[in-house]
Amino acid sequence: MLVTALTAALVLSGCIADRTGQGSTTPVPIPTAALQTAPESNAPLETTQASNKIPVYWIGRSDTDTFLYREFRDNPGNENPITTALRIMMSQKPLDHDFFTPWQNPGSLATSISGKNVVTVDVSRDAFNSNLDAGMAQRAVQELVYTATAAAASSGLIDSGQQIKVTILVDGHTDYMAFGQVKLGDPMVRDASMVAPVWIIDPQEDLTLPAGPVKFNGRSTDPSKKLHWQILRENSNGDKSSYLAGQTTASTVPGQGGVFSLTVGLGAGRYELRVSLVGPNDADVATDTRSFNVR
Repeated sequence: MLVTALTAALVLSGCIADRTGQGSTTPVPIPTAALQTAPESNAPLETTQASNKIPVYWIGRSDTDTFLYREFRDNPGNENPITTALRIMMSQKPLDHDFFTPWQNPGSLATSISGKNVVTVDVSRDAFNSNLDAGMAQRAVQELVYTATAAAASSGLIDSGQQIKVTILVDGHTDYMAFGQVKLGDPMVRDASMVAPVWIIDPQEDLTLPAGPVKFNGRSTDPSKKLHWQILRENSNGDKSSYLAGQTTASTVPGQGGVFSLTVGLGAGRYELRVSLVGPNDADVATDTRSFNVR
């Protein structure tokens, strides 16, 4: 149930233990679309769900570019979901080995929500102890924006029918240069150009499923394009061979964000699902993969 009566600031805070670490990444291009000007319909908010899972975004590579991908993680329920999601994003590793995060585990982290659908995140500066170029720094900041807004929307803390903004403070102050590249302090919105063109939502990486009909869910940012899918089965020597393949399309219903689903019957074994967005000349232009087990 959505919480719509947030007339005063709801302060939600949490502190996390110190852990040092350094990180670096290779340069990536900044998307040609102007930041935060892409159509909002391509970056829909998560819907409210009665679940002990919490959405967290990560960075992953697709062909020659780098995008944001989402996973659902267990919510221990010992603090507010926004702080929990950001804590996971900054201190844990993604389930999918193809994803990563440049954020470091900060000494302090707090979040609050105003009645104007603005999420404020106050984090200590040690969270930014990674050496990033401008393109990756933009993605890291958007990773935080996506995670904070997703956690707020899915938990019903904000009205997902309205635009949500995120203000990032560092040690309580504005105007900090995130990773030495991105100026913080002003309210930010989701940049739709950062989200992956296609990603698999269910099952999550390395999940074990019962034999029989297995349902797969995902989303595409361009429902007008076809999707190629392929299931590979791992052989006894560790090699993978094509097991099933087909084609599907994403939903064009407004508000569903290009969701797609398919169901296939599978026996016991280890598999990999590959879903690709189809571009010109029937070529695959973006691909996401997911490994899982069937017992």
